[in-house]
Amino acid sequence: MKTSPVFILLSASRKAWPWSLLSQASPALARHSRLICIANGGGAIRCLGMRTRTAFLIVAALVAAFTFSLQAQPLVTIETVTVGDAGNSMDNTGYGAVTNVFAIGQYEVSLSQYTTFLNSVAATDTYNLYNASMATFLNTAGISRSGSSGSYSYALVGSGSRPVSYVSWFDAARFANWMQNGATNGASTEAGAYTLDGATSGIITKNAGATWWIPGEDEWYKAAYYKGGGTNAGYWLYPTQSDTAPGNIIGSATNQANYNNGVYSVTQSEEASNTQNYLTESGAFGDSESFYDTYDQGGNVFEWNDSIQGPYRGLRGGAWTVNFNYVSLGSSFSLDYVPQSEIYYLGFRLATVPEPSTYALLGLAAIGMLAALRRRKLVRSDALKNTNPAR
Repeated sequence: MKTSPVFILLSASRKAWPWSLLSQASPALARHSRLICIANGGGAIRCLGMRTRTAFLIVAALVAAFTFSLQAQPLVTIETVTVGDAGNSMDNTGYGAVTNVFAIGQYEVSLSQYTTFLNSVAATDTYNLYNASMATFLNTAGISRSGSSGSYSYALVGSGSRPVSYVSWFDAARFANWMQNGATNGASTEAGAYTLDGATSGIITKNAGATWWIPGEDEWYKAAYYKGGGTNAGYWLYPTQSDTAPGNIIGSATNQANYNNGVYSVTQSEEASNTQNYLTESGAFGDSESFYDTYDQGGNVFEWNDSIQGPYRGLRGGAWTVNFNYVSLGSSFSLDYVPQSEIYYLGFRLATVPEPSTYALLGLAAIGMLAALRRRKLVRSDALKNTNPAR
């Protein structure tokens, strides 16, 4: 037997959308048959037990969610953690006070994420976002390039969850702009958090209204060292919730990091190898997170921050290489490099504005309206009972 198609009535003009299409927008919709309007074979539309205005409001919210789902989705998603305790006091180093709540990447920007970025915006690579050492320096290698200018393509070498390195402050700023502009194919790298307009040197400051940015030094510092839970909680010396220098054993032990404490973390050998990759994957030190659940703010690669020291930009966090010991992981240590520097132990993570999910907001609105309808129905039912006593 052939069944009639089911539609949702959207407006007085009787424009209808297929139920099968709209039910994808919200599982909640499928559970409420009162929203269903059926188009019979003659084209007449009959709605089942709902006032048109209320039905329109609910369906409009669900259609908005469905329309949002059809928009271009970002090619890269960055896991973030919220850094609360707004208005906290600074450390005795003078750093760490932040007046607002913000979010920061839980992990360093990875090789996988950066490869996707390159394939999106660097077919010509006008701004030198790729460094050939990303493929040839085997201690940190992770991205190869093929083709010629205008048709470059990029591929991962090894695990994509290790941090990208050989990136300048400008590379990080262009990645932030790309994220702010939707992280889609061809999204702009030149405007957004930073107005770059082709700049590859000099000092560029963050724009008001930025939604993705290189964290300020206070933001980075707080996410790494603050003890949390109040505005005067104090600070740890190391970003592993410890005042004792970390070990460097990969795994789930507490207070560990990827740095050289006499031996390399990856090999547990003091001997260096030209062919060994010394970077560790995101979260490799599973129980060595900061209070706010960030990983690898100590070791792996130094991370750019947005501080300005004359012609230089700031870096913090330490690195895997023998050139830096446990001191480089601590709160008292920082570096200042010219922002165009691209070195094997330099990487970054991003900060952003914590926002509730669009789907969650629309879903809550729909649920609220459905609850209101249910209450109205119960009130009306009680009223009918009072005016029609049982016989």
